[in-house]
Amino acid sequence: MTVAVVTGANQGLGLALVRGLCRELGDEAVVYLAARDKARGEAAVAGLRDEGLTPRLRVLDVRDTDAVDSFADAVRDEHGGVDIVLSNAAARRTPDRPESEQIRTFVDTNNFGTRRMIDAFGPILDDGARFVVVASAFGSLHWLPESMHNRFETASMTLDDVDSVMTDFVDRVEAGTAVDAGWPTDANIVSKVGQVAAMRVMAREYAGEARRRGILINAACPGMVYTEASRPWFDAATLARAKSPDDAAVDVRWLATMPAGTDSPYGELVQYRDVLPWEAADWRAKFG
Repeated sequence: MTVAVVTGANQGLGLALVRGLCRELGDEAVVYLAARDKARGEAAVAGLRDEGLTPRLRVLDVRDTDAVDSFADAVRDEHGGVDIVLSNAAARRTPDRPESEQIRTFVDTNNFGTRRMIDAFGPILDDGARFVVVASAFGSLHWLPESMHNRFETASMTLDDVDSVMTDFVDRVEAGTAVDAGWPTDANIVSKVGQVAAMRVMAREYAGEARRRGILINAACPGMVYTEASRPWFDAATLARAKSPDDAAVDVRWLATMPAGTDSPYGELVQYRDVLPWEAADWRAKFG
């Protein structure tokens, strides 16, 4: 029996991922739809059940360490482990509010939420499991000023180090000194780089065990997705080119369901089934 967990799953891409996994894995699988808001989670599950699917609801706020740990304990106790983890929960930002008013919740959800999922669900990954952090193509050093690249030396840093960098960034945004310190004005870039950095550190730390047990750890960029979260940031012409959540979910789900015996990609950021480089020089060599 396959056990899958999708966070941030009551709408948008997360909901589409649950829908696709339920269809692909069949009724014998257990697919958890994890959502922060109980009422919205219940409505999402009810809608999928009307489609003949059978997800399970788990009310979960990834900003709550105890809640994430309790969820992982419950999955371990009932099923013995987990086969698919899609760390997808994300906080919304809006362009009509200062970054300083939004940054702490944003990073706590996207970045520290990712860390909580790594800490809680990494130890209960089954043989052949797939752990995927849903991030963005912005999660490459290419998008950061060169002076900031050394803040994300993922070949040697720990997850605590990644958290420290992100905490410093939050503090500076709130204090109004982030740009003076060399950070870009777009907080989303820093957050996505931080998410991919955390995945890369996890992949490095798990590398030996992952090879022995057939585990894959990666990050996914779904591309531009037309959702309520993306609408405030783009004009109509740009949004017209965006994918629907169900279409965007296809390649992310591919990464999360790669067949047994697959050994790559591993520790990579993947968009449309293609690896996006982490290093800025590699990015330039690939894309010009």
